[in-house]
Parts: sequence; C-alpha cells; structure tokens
Amino acid sequence: MTGRPRIQKGRRARHDLRTLILNAVHDPTIRRTVSRLLEAAGFQVREVADRAEALRPPQGSADLTLDEPQRRQLEEQLRQAQKMEVAGRLAGGIAHDFSNLLTIITGYSQMVVDRLPARDPLRKDLEAVLEAAERATVLIRQLLAFSRPQMVQPEILDLDRLVARMYRMLRRVLGEDIELSVALQAQPGQIKADPGQIEQVILNLAVNAREAMPRGGKLIIRTGEVKVSRKKAQTRPGWRPGRYVVLEVSDTGAGMDAETKSRLFEPFFTTKASGTGLGLSTVYGIVKQHAGEIEVQSELGKGACFSIYLPAAQEAARSGTPARASTPPKGAETILLVEDEAEVRRYARKMLVQQGYKVLAAGSAPEALRVWKRRQGSIDMLLTDVIMPQMSGRELAQDLQAQRPELKVLYMSGYADDVIARHGILDPETELLQKPFTPESLGRKVRSLFDAPERS
Repeated sequence: MTGRPRIQKGRRARHDLRTLILNAVHDPTIRRTVSRLLEAAGFQVREVADRAEALRPPQGSADLTLDEPQRRQLEEQLRQAQKMEVAGRLAGGIAHDFSNLLTIITGYSQMVVDRLPARDPLRKDLEAVLEAAERATVLIRQLLAFSRPQMVQPEILDLDRLVARMYRMLRRVLGEDIELSVALQAQPGQIKADPGQIEQVILNLAVNAREAMPRGGKLIIRTGEVKVSRKKAQTRPGWRPGRYVVLEVSDTGAGMDAETKSRLFEPFFTTKASGTGLGLSTVYGIVKQHAGEIEVQSELGKGACFSIYLPAAQEAARSGTPARASTPPKGAETILLVEDEAEVRRYARKMLVQQGYKVLAAGSAPEALRVWKRRQGSIDMLLTDVIMPQMSGRELAQDLQAQRPELKVLYMSGYADDVIARHGILDPETELLQKPFTPESLGRKVRSLFDAPERS
C-alpha cells in the first residue's frame, strides 16, 4: 500500500512513534515539557510542524511499513495528545475565572471576620468558609499544574506539613473503598522545591495507586530521611552523596511485572485502556527537575512502592501560615487600579482605600490611559491585571513607564505561569500578585513595592 508511513525497526521504532506523536501537539509549552522528558529518557526528538509531517519518516532511516493495528495506535495516541492540548486550554480558562471568584469570596469573608469579636459564633462559620476557599485554591493550583507546564518557583518546604495539608483532598480522590494511611517522620523533612509540583507528584502517585486497586485496598504515604554516602552513591548511577528527604507511596494493588517496570516512566506508555501514559512520566520529570531520584519496587500481586528522594534543604522552612487577622501596613499613595472583572475591581479598590491609599479604578487599558492623561502627575503605582482585552497589562505598563520611568508597577493574574510568561511577565524585574489574594497579601505586596529601594 503506497503512501503508508514508515518508521525504523526494533526498539527505536517504538521511540520514533512516540516522538512523532509528541511533536504533533500544537501547544508549544506541552511540547517542550514532554520533549525534555523524552530526551532525559534517551529518546531522540524530532521537531515537526503539523500532523502530516509527523506521519512522514526521517530521511535516510531504515524503514518498516506500519501494519493496521500500528496505524490505529498512532492515530489514537495523536487524538489523545490533541485532546490533552484542548483540555489544558480549557483548564487554564476555568482556573482563571475561578481564581477571580475565590478572590472575591476570600476577600469579603476575611473582611467580615476581622470585624467580628473573637467569641462571635458567626466568626467560626466564616473561618470555615475561608478554610474551604484555601483548599479550593490548592485544587486550582493542582489543576493548572496537571494541565499546563508550570515555571518552577522553589521555596523551603516542610514535606510533612505539605502531605498533611493534602490529606482531605487525597481522601476524596481515592474514594471510600481505599484506606489512606499517613505516617510522618518525627523531625520535619525540609526540601527546597516548588510546592505545586510536589503536590502534583503526590496526586499523580495516588491516582496511579487507585487505578491499581479497582476493588479497593490500602494506600500508605510515609516520609523519612536518609543519608547517602559517597560509596553508596557510586553504586547508584546518577546519585549524589548527601542527605535526602524521602517520600514513599505504597499500595496493595495488582503490582507490575519486570517489563512494565522497565517502561514505567516512558511518556505515553500505559497499561490502562483509557490512560494517557503521562502521569508517571510527569512525576519522573518533576523529580529530576528538583535534582531528586525515584525508585520503584513491585511484583505482580504484591502491590507497588514508589520512593521519591529529594535533596534535604540546609535552611529552615518558614514556620506555619501567617496569621489571617494580622493588619497590613497602611499607605497614602495614589494607585491606578486596572481590572476588567468588575467585582474583583470593586473588591481590590475597597481593600486599598481601607488601607489608606487613594485609588483610581479603570475597567480596561484604554480607560486607564484616559485616567492617566488627566491624573498622571499624582499616580504613584499601576496595579494591573496581566491579560485584558484590547491591550495587555504589560503593554499598558510599558506605555506609562515610557512617560514616567519611576512609576511602580504591580501585576496580578489568575492564569497559569506559562500563559503569564507569554505576555512578558515573570522576569526577575517584575512583581506579580497571584490570584486569589487576601486583603493582607494585597496590602503587604503593595507596601513592599513602595518601600523597596529604587533599582539603579
């Protein structure tokens, strides 16, 4: 049959199949992330522009005609990759809208809590609303992390505290027929890592374990610490000597044979009829990105145990969460607030006015330019949403700073990091307030920017 795509023989043929599918994905952020995973696993990645080119073989290759089952597999994996691209865009949009809603919910709830006496019965009810909103914020971050590659923003974390914070969410993910047990170490395990990505590792491992226990079972999450000597590191290729914090996720599921274990972290490899084959490859990529290691122990019928080793941090983790009711410092400067979501704009304006600032509010960049034309001499800061119709926050800031270089600029956004980055934000010289934000986080961010020394 003429015109049938050809790929190379042997194991390399399977590799080429997956690299072709990968590069047929149009979203560049998804493509770059999975490309890095493939290259780390020893694949050679070939960049292509579209589906037609993806189905053509590389020049000069030793070819083998695909049979019909292989063609159907190729087409199905390509469709699955395209579905993931669409799902990523949809998830990003939903997360943005939900972040705006959470900003309003948390903001006004906190405002009422701060006004109630400590023993008022309504205070406890509203604090429960705030706790639910905080959990929703974590879910939004996990949704974005799962559907979109995120920029790594490491901080010092207490791994035990992070696992404990995820307990309720994991309980819902696993379902009632799976028993969840958590055994945390006595001493806090501190790592330097991106919290959203470590949460994603735990979530993906939990989901993988659930799929291995269709009739129920037990999932155990343990934390610990281990010291790897130089001699021991030499017996493990790629390992470095030093202290590691260990995250262990084990299940009583079906287990795996040797062949499955050998391909476990390959992108698009899955033993499930409806699986994407990206859950564990994503885990592998995140662990490696954090200079960590991962080991798997499993036998058929005896469950599986994933052990994640992350380098221990030398500095101390931040203790606890800042007190909700602490009062942010006040100011008297004039702020030009630009936000196209009316309720978020009203909330942010009210919070800033209560903190002493003079606020000029605009619902779009063109409206902000008109306000600037009338009042530019008195405006000290531009507080703007990143992504708006007609003109982005970045473009607006560049326009205004061209006229007044000393103008302070603070961006705010509920979009995923990769979307924000495409609008020129998240470079070291910019300041960003992530939605949803509380009155305290808004006030402290604004004040810190005003009080920061001028850049030379």
